[in-house]
Amino acid sequence: MRAKKATPQAKPAPAVETRESLEAQVAAFLKSGGEIEQIAKGVSGQSWSAPSRHISLGKK
Repeated sequence: MRAKKATPQAKPAPAVETRESLEAQVAAFLKSGGEIEQIAKGVSGQSWSAPSRHISLGKK
């Protein structure tokens, strides 16, 4: 195997790039007047209501 040569302007690792991108997006959101609501641990934003009816896919 050949070792890759390091370049002076190497791209950041994807995780670093994603974290920095997310931080920039959050900062822009807050600057535009957005608010972040903290949700208690264990609470879900999904509603778990029962389906309205049963669906039959074949004859009995």
